[in-house]
Amino acid sequence: MRAPRARSQGHGGPAPTPTNSGRFTDLDPDKLRGGYYTSAEVAAWLCAWAIRAPQDRVLEPSCGDGSFLAAAAAAFAERGLPGPAIADRLTGIEILAAEADRARERLRPLLGLRASDAVVTGDFFGWWRETAQPAFDAVVGNPPFIRYQTFPEPHRGRAMAIMEAAGLTPNRLTNIWVPFVVAATLSLRPGGRLALVLPAELLQVTYAAQLRSFLTDRFARIDVVACNELFFDKAEQEVVLLLADGALARASEANDCRVALTEAATVAEITGRAPAAVLAAAQPKTIRHDHEKWLKYFLTEREIAFMRELRASAVTTAMGTHATVDVGVVTGKNEFFVLSGGQVEDLGLEGYTAPLVSRSVQLKGTRLGKGDWNALAAAGDRVHLLNVAADHAGRLPEGLRRYIRHGEEKEYHKGYKCSIRTPWYAVPAVWVPDGFVFRQIYDFPRIVLNGSGATSTDTIHRLKTRTAKPERVIANTYTWLTAASAEIEGRSYGGGVLELEPTEAERLLVPAQLNGAMPLAEADRLIRSGRLDAVLEENARIILKGHMGLSDTDCAALRAIWTKMRDRRMARRRTGKGAAARGAAE
Repeated sequence: MRAPRARSQGHGGPAPTPTNSGRFTDLDPDKLRGGYYTSAEVAAWLCAWAIRAPQDRVLEPSCGDGSFLAAAAAAFAERGLPGPAIADRLTGIEILAAEADRARERLRPLLGLRASDAVVTGDFFGWWRETAQPAFDAVVGNPPFIRYQTFPEPHRGRAMAIMEAAGLTPNRLTNIWVPFVVAATLSLRPGGRLALVLPAELLQVTYAAQLRSFLTDRFARIDVVACNELFFDKAEQEVVLLLADGALARASEANDCRVALTEAATVAEITGRAPAAVLAAAQPKTIRHDHEKWLKYFLTEREIAFMRELRASAVTTAMGTHATVDVGVVTGKNEFFVLSGGQVEDLGLEGYTAPLVSRSVQLKGTRLGKGDWNALAAAGDRVHLLNVAADHAGRLPEGLRRYIRHGEEKEYHKGYKCSIRTPWYAVPAVWVPDGFVFRQIYDFPRIVLNGSGATSTDTIHRLKTRTAKPERVIANTYTWLTAASAEIEGRSYGGGVLELEPTEAERLLVPAQLNGAMPLAEADRLIRSGRLDAVLEENARIILKGHMGLSDTDCAALRAIWTKMRDRRMARRRTGKGAAARGAAE
C-alpha cells in the first residue's frame, strides 16, 4: 500500500503540506521523492553513540532506504563482527516495499544474503504490537514528520492505541513522530539508548508536552543537540538530535532525569567530533515534571532558576491576569474577504466592510490610530474586511450579490471554514480588540494599542484587557521581563521567527501591579524611529527597578536571557521561505 506520507519513512525532512483534498502544495521535487535524507555523517554519529557493545540489538523503526541500518552495520563491523552476526543484531521496519528493497541492497555488501533478514516490510506500529517488547538495546533513526490527519488508518489507530496504553492522550494536533518515539522508547531494554533525529517542536510545542514528561520519566539522562546550521539544507523545519540514555524498566515520576542542550554553529562541528566529546561540554539541568518547555534548557542552571523564581514571585503575573488573547478573524479565504479601498468602491461594497489590519507589517509602533489606518487605506493596502451579518442575507444590494456569486464561481464557499457557515460569506467573531498581539515575532513581542476601530485577521492576535485601561496594560509589556518570557513560552522555526499562540501569549510575564511605564505615545515615537532599546532601558528604570524592586543584576540577567534566546533563533535566518516569514513578522 502507499506510504502514509510524501517521503520515505524515516530519513526525509518534513513532508509538503497537504491540502484538504489531499493534493500537495509547494511541490518541491525533493520533498515528493523523499530527497531530504539524513546524511551518512549524522547517521554514523548517532549510531556511534547508541551502540556500545558487539551484542547490542538495534532497531530502526522507519528505515527508509537504510542509511541508519548501514551506519549501525558499519559500527558493528568495526567491532569485528562478521556479516551473519551483524544481521542478527539489526532490525529495520519500512512500510514501502521499494524502499525496503533499497535498504536490503545497501546492506548486502556487509551482510551478504542475510541482508534480507535485517529489514521487515510493514507498518511499524502493527509490527510492534505483534512483537515481544522490550527487545532492543538501542533504537536509532528519523521518524516521519507528518500531521495526524494525513496519517491513514489502520496505522493511525494502532499508533494512538500504543500511546494510550502508555498513559498518553493524543489529539488531532499530535504529529505522527510522537507515537514513533513512544513505541521506540517502549522497545528498549533497561539501560538502553534512544538516538533519533526529531523536529525541534519536541522542545516547545504544546502537543509534545506529554511526550517530554514521558521521556523524562523513562530515562536517566537526555541530551538534545541543536545546530545553528539546519541539518536538512532545503527543509524549512528545524530538527534536533535526541540522545536519551539509561532507559528505565518502568516509568517513574521520581526519576531524577537530567536534560542537557548542546548547540553548535555547524553540522560539521558535531559530526567531526566523537559523541562523548560533544556531550562532555553540556551542562545538564534539573527538569520539572510540569510540562515546562525544553527551550528553557538552552539557558544556564542559574538563569533557569531565576526565571522560575520570577514566575513564582508576587511581583509578576501572567498576561492572562490582565488581559485575554484570542485569534484574529478567520475568514476562510482572505483573497475574497480582505479588500482594498479601490476594490470596495469598484465592487459597490460600501457599507458592508469593517476596518481591518491584515498584516503585522502594518503595525509600525506601539499604537494604531485612525490616522494610521486611514493612511494604510489611502496607500491601497487591503484593510477592509467584508462584513455581512447573517440575518442580512435576504436583502443585499445587487453589487454585493454579484460579488458573492463570483466567490461561488471560484468555489470559495466549498472551503472548509466557509462550508460550515450559514451563509458562507458571513464571517463570524468580527469584534474590535483593545490591542493587537504579534503572532509572529522577529525581534520583540510587540503589543499595539488599537485606537483605530479596526479588527485583525488571524495573522495577528486580538487582546481585550480586564484589570486596567488598555494603554496601561500594553505599556507594561515593553520590558525585558516580557521579552525573555516570550522566548521561553513561544516556539521558533527554521526561518528564525518566534511564534506565539494565544495561550502562550497569556503566559507572558508582566508586572503584577501596573504602577506606571513610559507613556505609549513616547514609546511609539521611539520605536517608529528604530529605538526600541531606549524604551526598554527606560522601562527597566521605571517598571523593573522602580515598581517591581528588581536589582541592576536582575535587570541585566533578564536582558541577557532575552538576547541569548533571541539571537539563537535568529541565527537560523535563511533565504527563501524563512526570510519571507521574517519579513511578515517585521
